[in-house]
Amino acid sequence: MKQVPAVPAARSLSPGARSPRARSPRSRAGAERCPRRADAGPAGRPLLRGHRRGAGAAAVVEDDRDLPRRPALRGHRRAGAAAARTSITSRYEMLYRSTTAQEELALHAATAREADAALRPLQDASLGSLTVYVVPETSSLLPQGISVYVGKHRSALVRAGGGLAAFHTRLRQLTQVMSFTASSIAAALSDRVPDGQLGPDARRHLKSSLGYEITFSLLNPDPKSHAVDWDIEDAVNRYVQPVLDKLSLVANFSVDSQILYYAVLGVTPRFDKESSSFLLSAHSLPHVINPVEARLGSSAASLYPVLNFLLYVPERSHSPLYIQDKDGAPVSTNAFHSPRWGGIMVYNVEAPASPQASLPLHVDVDMVRVMEVFLAQLRLLFGLSREELPPEFLVESPGNEGLADWELDRLLWAHTVENIATVSTTLTSLAQLLGKIGNIVIKDDVASEVYRAVASAQNTMAELATGHLHSAFQASKEAVTSSERAFFDPSLLHLLYFPDDQKFAIYIPLFLPMAVPILLSLAKIVRETRQHKKEPTKMD
Repeated sequence: MKQVPAVPAARSLSPGARSPRARSPRSRAGAERCPRRADAGPAGRPLLRGHRRGAGAAAVVEDDRDLPRRPALRGHRRAGAAAARTSITSRYEMLYRSTTAQEELALHAATAREADAALRPLQDASLGSLTVYVVPETSSLLPQGISVYVGKHRSALVRAGGGLAAFHTRLRQLTQVMSFTASSIAAALSDRVPDGQLGPDARRHLKSSLGYEITFSLLNPDPKSHAVDWDIEDAVNRYVQPVLDKLSLVANFSVDSQILYYAVLGVTPRFDKESSSFLLSAHSLPHVINPVEARLGSSAASLYPVLNFLLYVPERSHSPLYIQDKDGAPVSTNAFHSPRWGGIMVYNVEAPASPQASLPLHVDVDMVRVMEVFLAQLRLLFGLSREELPPEFLVESPGNEGLADWELDRLLWAHTVENIATVSTTLTSLAQLLGKIGNIVIKDDVASEVYRAVASAQNTMAELATGHLHSAFQASKEAVTSSERAFFDPSLLHLLYFPDDQKFAIYIPLFLPMAVPILLSLAKIVRETRQHKKEPTKMD
């Protein structure tokens, strides 16, 4: 099953911006029915396979009793409320076929996890594809009470039973979990949708960028009492690098770390007598970011967004320190995150058994516990948090990789659509600014960047309409790069930021005091000349 976002040719991507016209005739295919076609596989069990022209196919294996004998290739369009606001729709294409002998052998594994691992090399490996295998209702492959199993890769297992209506309901719920949805569109274009039409978490995700910088910081406000040691290099290599390797398709990443001494949170915690501990309430957490960020200095010379992950060891006079949520309950991870900025974790140090213990106390940070929190925050920042699932759904943990293959596809869909909107907004703003400047001179290299951005945006929409996710994302990155180069070209900067109206506003106050006496003197000379001409000429 393949989900193909189709961008209308002349619909608005963002307020006041027109989307370039798509050249591919497939961009209108979402509203048309594809011709009926029967596809029989080599094995005896029919299979529903999502198909798109020029790319790999996704598959759905179903029991013989629940499928028609002559399945059809269908394409249908479904536009939600968010899609209607953003002029973007999604289209699914499905195709029934039969399983292969290798797939049948993999489906006889002992557990669903083993079956998912065995099926991975047999599936369509193209980005954006989805394979759903439907097992018999009496199969022991899925645990008791579980109807849908979502693996780490681009496949899922669905239990048959209840007829086609029940199966289609499970399939629709599955696509909401694993594929591009209306909520993903709204989150990707959150800056271009009114606040009242968005959910509370729509603007928490990081915006699309060509690169990101990740900074891990250890804050030790009391080095006289605590000598903190953390093996951040080994932790990054073991836990963070596998995630970044998988996200390398999305953007470039750079990682650094630092230790800051005498760096405090800037908020005085409240002492709780009952628990003999210090507490940070939820309403005081926003006031923690600014004082700490002033000490980081990581975003001063950065060209890309910076993600800050801070490990704070409380000073001895404020230990132990715990974070409370809005209801006053302690947070289990003792951490919080700030949207589009990063996260902070409070790491408490156990008090010494003897009051006469020598200072500073040596502290070895448990990096496993710390990295579990930081990786969860990293997923939240990239919008990879999983929605609430039905009770009969079982989702496999991605493990050390940090995110599943289908989660990477969802992220690529969102960034591709966001890049198209960014290019449209950038070029529209550039055209509006240049239209107000009468003496503007556009160099050939600037014009070529604009043409290249428009062509790449058109190519992106054509690739999206045909379901080629990887090529569409690469084209959208090229479009963003070209549009930014044109907008920030050095030959245009002085004209963009100093138009004629601003020049008059700057220089009139300087020259007006000098011009007034000059103008009055000229007026006096003109009056005297006219009087002299009117006087009669004396004749001798």
